[in-house]
Amino acid sequence: QVQLAESGGGLVQPGGSLRLSCAASGSSISIYTMGWYRQAPGKQRELVAAITSGGNTNYADSVKGRFTISTDNAKNTAYLEMNNLKPEDTAVYYCNAYFRFRDKNYWGQGTQVTVSS
Repeated sequence: QVQLAESGGGLVQPGGSLRLSCAASGSSISIYTMGWYRQAPGKQRELVAAITSGGNTNYADSVKGRFTISTDNAKNTAYLEMNNLKPEDTAVYYCNAYFRFRDKNYWGQGTQVTVSS
């Protein structure tokens, strides 16, 4: 079973950048599809970006060209690089690990991202 811990959130001005990290323990992330989700107040949790164990990525239309998901298997960490941030990106961001062979999801505790001037 994998445990996930996010970091890197904070307050940033519109147009700014942040890099979120998701440190995993208990299992190698190389066997999971890693994803970043977000949930804004009053809204449902939504997928932001995901990367498979084979390196295939997909992004929500709202973040394409601005966000980049990546993994470092040596550090057992997933990242979300966020550029040109907008106020509508404000949300709690959650790291997710999906183990498809058992259809099982694991979640981190979330990190707050606030984009405001």
